[in-house]
Amino acid sequence: MEKNMIGTNVVTQIGILCHDIEKTAQAYADLFGVEKPQIFITDTQEIAKTVYLGQPTLARTKQAFFNVGPNLTIELLEPDHEPSTWRHDLDTYGEGVHHIAFVVNGIKTIVEKFEKNGMKEIQKGEWIGGRYSYIDAKDPLKVTLELLEIDN
Repeated sequence: MEKNMIGTNVVTQIGILCHDIEKTAQAYADLFGVEKPQIFITDTQEIAKTVYLGQPTLARTKQAFFNVGPNLTIELLEPDHEPSTWRHDLDTYGEGVHHIAFVVNGIKTIVEKFEKNGMKEIQKGEWIGGRYSYIDAKDPLKVTLELLEIDN
């Protein structure tokens, strides 16, 4: 594997899949002794432009975020039933860690590097203010990687 493909070693997020985000968010809130965070749902296809395995998808997911350090959040994810890496992994592997995420610059070039090294982009999308890419790194790294690029 090529070295230093992402240009950082700072993990910014751990994504966890769950069946019931309300219940799981409350469990984390209790663990941390904080209020349960607001639960969001990702944008619609018109904004998110979500693509899974090369095909546009209407997939959306509920999200809740916990700040657990100066640079780290835990993201809880409860996906809908449209095709997505979230739905696939929840159905296939069950609840638990889905991804670790890194903030990057030049996401397209970094995705190309991963693909040249045998790790394919399985899903990508956008939000107002940035974009993401999920990389299938389960073989070498035992987890999906998420690349986050934030607009300046």
